[in-house]
Amino acid sequence: MNTPCMRAAALAISTLIGANVCAQSNVTIYGVVDAATAYASNQGGKSTTYMRSGNLSASKIGFQGVEDLGGDLKALFLLENGFESDTGAMSSAGTLFNRQAYVGLQSSAYGSVTAGRQYTPYYLLVGSLASSNVLTGATGAHPGDIDGLDTTVRISNSVTYSMPAWRGLQASAQYGFGEASDGNAVGSSFSAAVKYSTAPAEFALGYLKLKNGQNGAGWSDKASGSFGISALNQGYASAESIAFIAASARYTMGKWMVGANASNVQYQAGSRSAFRDTAIFNTAGLISSYQLTPQWFLSAGYSDTFASHANGIADRARYRQLSFEQNYALSKRTAIYLIEARQLARGQTLGQDGAIVNAVASVGDSQNGTPSSNGGQTVVMVGLKHSF
Repeated sequence: MNTPCMRAAALAISTLIGANVCAQSNVTIYGVVDAATAYASNQGGKSTTYMRSGNLSASKIGFQGVEDLGGDLKALFLLENGFESDTGAMSSAGTLFNRQAYVGLQSSAYGSVTAGRQYTPYYLLVGSLASSNVLTGATGAHPGDIDGLDTTVRISNSVTYSMPAWRGLQASAQYGFGEASDGNAVGSSFSAAVKYSTAPAEFALGYLKLKNGQNGAGWSDKASGSFGISALNQGYASAESIAFIAASARYTMGKWMVGANASNVQYQAGSRSAFRDTAIFNTAGLISSYQLTPQWFLSAGYSDTFASHANGIADRARYRQLSFEQNYALSKRTAIYLIEARQLARGQTLGQDGAIVNAVASVGDSQNGTPSSNGGQTVVMVGLKHSF
């Protein structure tokens, strides 16, 4: 029998069940749309004015969810896609959630475990205090993002454990499984980092090791993690492994913030590498910001990157970069920004074919594919960012 009363009761029960489900779980859609007009003084020998996406913040859309499993346990997931706001295309063709895609469990008492495609503890803890998060990776990241302190390094097939915060201390470790046919250790990765916050100061130290897969010509697509390749390091893309060590610190005084960071990156040669000696890049950087008014935010950064004497190079490469940002908030979610950077390069490095070449400038990580034809490059961008 299907009476009006029964139908009303069924509707009421289903509504209550639905309300209970919603109360136990939460899914958020978020994102950023960022576009700018950019000027580069030298891209392969010519000055260029063009439209560019994701300059102050990467253009992206994400889905983040948390479900309360009862007691102290929660399930969580995150799916994040990067796209080009100037064309609408995906940032990585054929990979829908190219930025992040992971699922995990979380407990306030025991920490969290997540599995999938993720950022490294090295970036999340150390990079959060470095230049690309105060300025922007486009022009503020260390040249070519040589030390992976911006978002160029993501690890697939990875498992991450993060301890619960304790008296200002955070710690996390991650292992990434390679996909090579002769074992998961080929192409694997490992990262660990610690961060300590005690207002008004913050400190972080991190480590990242990337192993190449079965590829003698360059970096294997079977490796769990990749990295930013630019004019600085393209001659070392066939490395057997890469080790990153970095430290960063910040001190906040009212509206002022000052910070410092340092990193060491080692490209280690193997039997199939196109170079023979370990190549080392050291970087030291300074950052500062000032909240001039509730609307105006100003920041600046300087970095000095220098390579080691190796692989027949007598005049080692050196890259000096100065970056600025002016950000005007139209609202909590919308801002107009102006960013500028100038980089000078000198000395020599290895080119893509392994030959010794003159170092050329490559500002931040926005010019990785469009370096200067000589030792100088200036980049200026004016854009609009909206978050939702």
